[in-house]
Amino acid sequence: MVFEHRNFKNGAILTSREAAFYLNVHINTVRRWHDRGLIPAYRIGPRGDRRFRQEELERFLVEQPVLVEHELIAPGRK
Repeated sequence: MVFEHRNFKNGAILTSREAAFYLNVHINTVRRWHDRGLIPAYRIGPRGDRRFRQEELERFLVEQPVLVEHELIAPGRK
């Protein structure tokens, strides 16, 4: 599925796919980050689909540690 540029409104609730598009990462990365507790999400429905608040994704972008070769490295650490 190809996404066109989408303007997310303040307070938007995003699916996993939309969150991946917003963060410019693969959908499995978004799921993994949620499973590791790096980004909060809400589970809905019987399948437990994830929903992400745009504000929390923005906060993650500002506060995230540096991602290097798929490993999380704390800021200031080599």
